Amino acid sequence: MRVRSKAFMWQAVAAFLLLGQAAAQAAPQTATQWGWPQPYDKVSDKSIAWLKGKGWWPLGIGWQAPFSGENALNVVMEKEGLLEKRGLSAKFSVFAAGPDVNEAIASTRVQVGNGGNFPYTSLLDRGVPVRALATVAPNLKHSTVVPLDSPIKKLSDFKGRNPPATIGIVTGSSSEFYFTQAAEVVGLQIGKDVILKNMPPAEQMLMPKGIGGVVPWEPSVTIIADIRKAGREVDTIFPYNMFAGLFYVRQELIDNVPDVVQAISDSFMEATLWIRLHPDKTADYLAAEPMLKVFGRDLLLQQVELYNNLYKPTASYPYAKLWGEEDARIAKWLKDRNRITKALSAKDYENSFAPEFMQKTFAKLGWKVPSQPPFIPANWPGKIGQLPYPPFDNVTTLKGPQTWPEPGDLTQPWTFNGKTYQP
Repeated sequence: MRVRSKAFMWQAVAAFLLLGQAAAQAAPQTATQWGWPQPYDKVSDKSIAWLKGKGWWPLGIGWQAPFSGENALNVVMEKEGLLEKRGLSAKFSVFAAGPDVNEAIASTRVQVGNGGNFPYTSLLDRGVPVRALATVAPNLKHSTVVPLDSPIKKLSDFKGRNPPATIGIVTGSSSEFYFTQAAEVVGLQIGKDVILKNMPPAEQMLMPKGIGGVVPWEPSVTIIADIRKAGREVDTIFPYNMFAGLFYVRQELIDNVPDVVQAISDSFMEATLWIRLHPDKTADYLAAEPMLKVFGRDLLLQQVELYNNLYKPTASYPYAKLWGEEDARIAKWLKDRNRITKALSAKDYENSFAPEFMQKTFAKLGWKVPSQPPFIPANWPGKIGQLPYPPFDNVTTLKGPQTWPEPGDLTQPWTFNGKTYQP
């Protein structure tokens, strides 16, 4: 009898455990209002000890202002304490330009950085060990802007100008790359039809007398053309270059504390979701930043809507092959002008990406990793490097935010702002 009773007891225990497991599987996972699963995954004590041993506590994060798209992500990560919620202490430092972020990264004063593709290329050229976790502000608009009274209607109208038109541009920037690529496509001769003059963004926004045009990026484009109404756009970057900034970490973090890197990736995407739910509060945060106050809340809100909330959130995924091929064009252009020392290949860029962390972030959310970025339409006929590019989704073609999520975007139910979406 005792043997049979003991067997019955163990069967009952096993049945109880199975019922508990089934109930746990059936119970819906709680999440924040903006869709981040709860509870937060915390970094290990061992990883915190390693960071402290390196003198990297708090963790240093550097970003560049102004940089539409990047501004909001960093400010929200800081103000909402998204890294702290995962057990990390972090210090955010804002810099005036990409090269300043580079110096902080190279010297290890900060260990996480944000910047455009040109500063990132400089880091790779110098052999600074960095790996990109995500892209920021993909397809940030750059434009050629001419004075309101200019006879120029399109870029090719500069051909045959005598004397040549002076174009204000930041030398060695994504604007110069875009303009030189566009000039080649439309048949402009730099040095004959137009002369490029190095001009900082603040001076470009004044549209100096005698200037033929300027080539700013956002938010300067909007300030000149829409707010001050001192110029009008005659061309944009989109047929000639797909631009993206990079959100990256030093390699030592990946090698020694990968759970810290995962927490950074998760915090980045949680900030993306928080901004989608709270664009107005995001604008309030930005307007309170000392280096951004001059832009005003209305402009900052507009830039959040255009460069944080226009595309599906999967646009931040680090598509290593696509961006590697596109940025290799930049490296060749820089090398041909002796502005970098190495001939960086598409594979060099591709190897500098670390998509495995964002893959895990997406898995936590129940999102599918799309085969291509959401701004490239299905059956897009273009090929990277073959200019001009056929139209793709950007701020000039989209009438409103892309629908998110759509059928096929999810691998499991996901809830945002009180509504549950099914795969």
